[in-house]
Amino acid sequence: MSRALVPLSQIVLKIHSRCDLACDHCYVYEAADQSWSGRPMVISEEVTARAARRIADHAADHALPAVQVILHGGEPLLAGPARLRRIITTLRAAMDGICDLDLRIHTNGVLLNERFCALFAEQQVKVGISIDGDRAANDRHRRYADGRSSYDQVIRAIGLLRTRRFRDLFAGLLCTIDVANDPLAVYESLMDLRPPRIDFLLPHATWDSPPPRPSATDTDYANWLIKIFDRWLADGCPSRIRTFDSILSTLRGGESYTEALGLDPANLVVIETDGSYEQVDSLKAAFDGAPETGTDVFRDSLDTVAAHPGIQARQQGAAGLCQTCQECPVVAICGGGLYPHRYQSGHGFANPSVYCMDLLGLISHISSRLPAGPGDGLDITPHTLSGTSFQALAGGFGDAADMAQLIEAEHSLVRGLLGAVYQAGEAAPAVPRAAKAALRDAWSLLAALDRDEPATLSAVLSHPYIRAWALRCLERLRPAAAGPGQEDLAPDPQRLTADLGHLAAIAAAAAVRARIGAAVTVPVLDGAVHLPTLGRLVLGIEAGPRAAEGEFETATVSVISNAVIIRVDEACWTLGLRELLAGESCASPVAGTSRAGEWQPVRTLQGPGFRVALEDTDPFRDCYHRQVASRLTEPEFARWQRDFGAAWPEVERNQGAYAPALAAGLTVLMPLAATHDGRDVSGAARNAFGAIAMAPNGDPVTLARLLIQEFQHVKLSAILDLYDLHDPADDRLFPAPWGEDKLHLEGLLRGAYAHLAVTEFWRVRQQPASGSPARAAPRFGQWRADTAEAIEALLDSRSLTPLGTSWVQGMRHSLRP
Repeated sequence: MSRALVPLSQIVLKIHSRCDLACDHCYVYEAADQSWSGRPMVISEEVTARAARRIADHAADHALPAVQVILHGGEPLLAGPARLRRIITTLRAAMDGICDLDLRIHTNGVLLNERFCALFAEQQVKVGISIDGDRAANDRHRRYADGRSSYDQVIRAIGLLRTRRFRDLFAGLLCTIDVANDPLAVYESLMDLRPPRIDFLLPHATWDSPPPRPSATDTDYANWLIKIFDRWLADGCPSRIRTFDSILSTLRGGESYTEALGLDPANLVVIETDGSYEQVDSLKAAFDGAPETGTDVFRDSLDTVAAHPGIQARQQGAAGLCQTCQECPVVAICGGGLYPHRYQSGHGFANPSVYCMDLLGLISHISSRLPAGPGDGLDITPHTLSGTSFQALAGGFGDAADMAQLIEAEHSLVRGLLGAVYQAGEAAPAVPRAAKAALRDAWSLLAALDRDEPATLSAVLSHPYIRAWALRCLERLRPAAAGPGQEDLAPDPQRLTADLGHLAAIAAAAAVRARIGAAVTVPVLDGAVHLPTLGRLVLGIEAGPRAAEGEFETATVSVISNAVIIRVDEACWTLGLRELLAGESCASPVAGTSRAGEWQPVRTLQGPGFRVALEDTDPFRDCYHRQVASRLTEPEFARWQRDFGAAWPEVERNQGAYAPALAAGLTVLMPLAATHDGRDVSGAARNAFGAIAMAPNGDPVTLARLLIQEFQHVKLSAILDLYDLHDPADDRLFPAPWGEDKLHLEGLLRGAYAHLAVTEFWRVRQQPASGSPARAAPRFGQWRADTAEAIEALLDSRSLTPLGTSWVQGMRHSLRP
């Protein structure tokens, strides 16, 4: 046969076709295919020998470095130690001198004893055990035929594998998910067994026989796994979990570790007790005869099996998926899900997985929590903070390297949110068909930019208000998916369409920065065409015919070699690319245009060695619960530049411990409207990482303090995106020592963390060299006392997680006497 075939390097060898348990979720005995009943109970020596020879020949023909053979059933231990020894030695003899043989056995564990373990230790056979969680979870399905529990026998078997003599045999645990079980109880019970790996398995289901969904939502299984993922991450990933490892790896362009995810070609075949070759045996859930190939070890080589249409259907990557899957933004990670889960009578396997929305929800969540960069394999380190960085930030400080870890995490979170917006917009019935087409065009451009100009795209996606926009869209889209009886919650389709259209504006801005040709349709929001990070084209009051009919306007943005052309109906403006990227006012109407327009660039504030955008154009910047300033006049901008130019040296000179993090992470200052009484007004939004909002005050020392104070909120928000520091269910109110109204626990934590920096600010200003020690001393004493009281209240709350306690203890340690 042609060597173009994908070699089959994973062989499931069924050595016994019966089982000593009667698990009601078993795909072998409870699913549509019942071929087990007509097969020999135990594999014969003749079948074993022929199978071993076929595997060895296939490995030799394709120069495979290794082959994995999994001894399976039924329950394979029913074959007994003596027969198992003969099977194993036959396989090892056939493979000797050809390639490495990775032998494994999957068992329910009830028969596992020292005699079996001694054999497996001698023959280097890894052992995987099936268990569904604690006693209650396991007994829900995994019982004997007479109803007796199997839990104690399985725990005994796992205990045997954990002994010093046999611990090297322990491959891990296999747990079939039942969303009726408490996910954290299941997780904790499995982790208590100290497995090297856990494989959480979705119950085999099809569109004809869908999985149970107690809450009647399409993300029951995602929600169940997400709770485990977040806990696993907070625990420091104590054991490998195959589903999470695979998603993390494929998010970074690496391989998948399971056929249930990713686009890697399937390389697995099953050999039954009678010598028949079958496809993956989870196909038994689809229909009677689904796994059959019509081949066997006596007549056919493994190359013949590899050429079978059913095998090759699982080797075509994205091309073998239905159109819906091919257009999905997470197809490279999901891979369409497990092949049997796509089955529907009359349509075959050309469907999304019956777990489609679960997979999307889980992948989007993991993508947002753990940023994935280029590279192979699993590397969690960049996506969590090192212990050194965690402690440095807990103490209130942190340098550029510490901030780089937070920045990477936030970038990935935004990418995950973009995917969630795209998918939710595609699925929402309230979004018109034309808007969905525009959404797909914008997504395609973003995907191309991510492939060809990833650094440029990341620079645009780091704009703080893109996350604010994405969350606003998702909030609007949630009622868009409302079920019967909730129609009154449906959003305004025009407003929703306009908001979703901003995805195209983001793509257009990235195309401009990358100098890549593109043409997209973007919405006119608040009377302007916006290009995030660049600025906006404010249109004259004349409106096109669609606006006159009450519809929102759209604009076409075309990026060419040296210019950007914006068209709104009959009006047209040309923006020189060089001037646009330099932040200059560069719009000029094309001759004959019928409408006025003004290009307003995003301007930049400059200090010695540091630049930050002064953002007064973005339509989604109003997220601070305070009135934002309108576009600044040139004299107003000059005053901002004067104040910032004086404040930044104050930070570097007197507050050098804070300057590196600020310089690394602060990207935007957003002007707020000044108060009538002249009070200092500033803020940092939970969902606008890298931005600080404030009103001008003319005092460089005050501006320096506010920069440091508000950036504490920015840092802590990023930490809270990575870790749970407190129990969110604790809704108690705590008195704020600084005299504000009572605060929830997170509000007290945020206030204390900001106060920690202000305390340090006034401590430094007590020094004679600062020029104002007499003014600073009483302020230092008051701020320190308030901060200390808040820290003790946090530690006494009993609602901090272990990481939260470590964080607040770091704050306490940093509070200098």
